[in-house]
This record gives sequence, C-alpha cells and structure tokens, in this order.
Amino acid sequence: MVTMELSQNSAAVLLLCAPLIAGGREPTAGLVTSGEYSRLERLLHERGSQPADLLSEHDDELRTDCGQLLGEDRLSALLARGFQLSQALAHWQSRSIWVVSREDDHYPGVLRDRLRAEAPLLLYGCGEPALLEQGGLAIVGSRNVSDALVEYTEAVAELVARARRVVVSGGARGIDQAAMRGATRAGGAVVGVMADSLERAILQRENRDLLMEGQVVLVSPCDPGAGFNVGHAMGRNKQIYALADAALVVSADYQKGGTWTGATEHLKRPGHRPVYVRVTEGPDRALDALKDAGALAWPPVTTPEHVERLLTAPPSRPELVRQACLLYTSPSPRD
Repeated sequence: MVTMELSQNSAAVLLLCAPLIAGGREPTAGLVTSGEYSRLERLLHERGSQPADLLSEHDDELRTDCGQLLGEDRLSALLARGFQLSQALAHWQSRSIWVVSREDDHYPGVLRDRLRAEAPLLLYGCGEPALLEQGGLAIVGSRNVSDALVEYTEAVAELVARARRVVVSGGARGIDQAAMRGATRAGGAVVGVMADSLERAILQRENRDLLMEGQVVLVSPCDPGAGFNVGHAMGRNKQIYALADAALVVSADYQKGGTWTGATEHLKRPGHRPVYVRVTEGPDRALDALKDAGALAWPPVTTPEHVERLLTAPPSRPELVRQACLLYTSPSPRD
C-alpha cells in the first residue's frame, strides 16, 4: 500500500484547518476556514514565507502578523495541537491513509490547475495517488435507481475499463457504486471521491483488496472519520469533474440533489470539459434540462476505441466524438 511522508507545510495546514477527530473526539472549535486560509496564504506569499514557517518558534514577527489576521490566541491554540496531530497521524497511518495539502508539490496537479482557489486545502486518501492524474470518465447519478440503470452504468464502466481508462465517481450508493463496481470487475482503475466516511470505506473488504492491488484510490477532502454532511457531499462534486476528462450523467433529480448541482455548476465554468447525459427513450425532465444548459447526448459508444476518442477529443469539438462513433452503432455498451 502506498504511503507518503507528511511535509511540514501539510502539518501546519492540518493544525490550522483540520478537525483531527481520530478516536471519536469532538472537532476543535475555531478552525481556520477556506476563506480565512486564502487570506493567510496571500499574507505568507507577500512575506516570502510558507505555512511551515509558522511552526518555528523563532519567527515572532510572522506569528504576530498572522495573529492579527486570525487572532493571536486562536492561532496559538491551533498551532499547539501537536499531540492531537500525532495521534491522528498514527491512527491514519495504521489504516494506510495519506494526506497532502495544497502547499505540496505532489498535490494532484489537475485539482490545483482546474479548481485553483476552490481546490481543497487538504486531500486525504488511500491507494495509488498516481491514478488521480490520469483523467478518465466521471460517471455520476442518483442514489435510488432501477436495476436497469445499474446494469447500464456497469456496462459503460466496463467499457471504459476495457479502454484502459479510469472511472471517476463519488462512492455513494446507486450509480456511483455501480460505476466503480463495473470498472473493477473488468480489471479497470477507479478513483472514488468520498464525501464522508473515508476510513470506513477503506476498511471494507471489497475495497481493501483493490486498494492493495493499486486498482483503486479513494480520496476525500474531509477528515477520514467525518460522517455525512450535505455541504461536503455537494462540495466534492467539483473534485469529481476536475479529475476527469469528461463526465456522463446517468440520472439526476430536477433542480435538486448533488448530481444536479454538480453538473450545472460544471456547465457554467468557462471552457468546461464535456458533460454527457444518458439518452432516454422518452422525455426526462432533469436530463433534458441539462442538455438545455449545455450538456451533450451520450454518443453511441460501443467499443474501447470510441471511449478513447471521446476522452481525447478537444472539449470545444465534442461533435468529433459523435461523428466517429456513428460509424459503428450497437444497442448495448457491451456489444
């Protein structure tokens, strides 16, 4: 299992921003928010400093300046959580959980480049981090779906795996898990972006073997022991889209839920990568509305070569994918 040494910059960010709730403790009050950290980041940059410098007891001037921004007592209390950090690190390491901060060179470049200030300050993970830089197809959808949609999703994910491309999804029940299951059964690689309960997912037998074999990486911007939170579930959608070359929305609820929010937010981004929606026999209010917002009808992708064309086509020329795929048509992604 892959392990990574914690940098001093990441240690500082953890002390300032992370709840460090290993062992069931209550999160620390007064953590630095993303907005506050962005202001702190600018201050450090202007001074030619980095977060690790806050751990030095000899730079009183830096601590004073940062204390004026965050509050001196608050800053001191957060930086004094060294024992809690050591406990959390020991707990994570026993479960092969690694953590990187936005300050690290080995932080996923696609997240930093595509999300910029919206990239998560911290990313916790387990498995092969190199999978995070390989792009692939994001497959997303609702939690409560029919068996037919589960089978459809598994078939598409299997085809992506046969093309030796990565499937990116969210790890929730329904479409997310079907996508991950279809890809791994076909021997493909999977990136699962978890909104909660990363630690619990890692300990599940079906994930553990795949993690050890380097076939799966599970990541989360949230503390590995954190439970479900609606805000976290909505926020991780940005990371799913950022890690992929294109996305397929299998199902969604009209104007509500994480799938709808993630797709519509991504479609509003300038120069966004293609978002496709499943083609239905009749009208589908949510999928039709996403097409009106700029999503594309999923082309007749039936071979691994089609998948490769779809994922490598210029974002501004998605029609090239459809033209190529129309040369070969088949009613089922498995054919």
